[in-house]
Amino acid sequence: MRDHLRAGIAVYNEGRYHAAHDAWEAYWLDLDEGDDERFLHGLIQFTAVVHHASEENWSGAQGLAESAVEYLDGLPDPYRGVALYRVRSFLAATAADPHHAAADPPVVTHDGEAIGYDTLDFDATAIAAEVLAEAGRYDEEVIDDAVDRARDELDGDGGSQFVGMVFSFVRERDQRPVVYQRLRDHVELEQQKDDDVRGLFE
Repeated sequence: MRDHLRAGIAVYNEGRYHAAHDAWEAYWLDLDEGDDERFLHGLIQFTAVVHHASEENWSGAQGLAESAVEYLDGLPDPYRGVALYRVRSFLAATAADPHHAAADPPVVTHDGEAIGYDTLDFDATAIAAEVLAEAGRYDEEVIDDAVDRARDELDGDGGSQFVGMVFSFVRERDQRPVVYQRLRDHVELEQQKDDDVRGLFE
């Protein structure tokens, strides 16, 4: 859960409010009822509140704020390392007056740290990469392949080419299209090598 949690927080703090929930949703959907389910459900709705406010959908922001308050109610603060008091205060104020959400949304912290892309380890970065690929309409299969090859490098094949490019895809926002093109080219090259090797044994 930690990697999904940190990835989503980073995506949110970097301003991708709508995309942030994707880092949590796949994990949340597999949870049974309980505190973790309520926690992630509340965070997902919180990011939706911020997104609706950015689109000036005030009724949507207000309704989800009311619901998110209920999901987060009663959870200890912090929960799973996430400081909830700023989130709860923002949601309560938005539930009372949806235009409150037009102000700068609160930064979400984890273990006392305001997380951004540059603070994520590889596992959380890989989740963020997949989220950003979907949000940015990049080919998700290319990113998935690159992440798999990066994991192989980390497992000890001696390389670090794909590890570096996955980090760059997430961290270098302005260069992301260029980094993606490099990633795609390298993935296609490695896939061709794999096909050539398989062909030797057919």
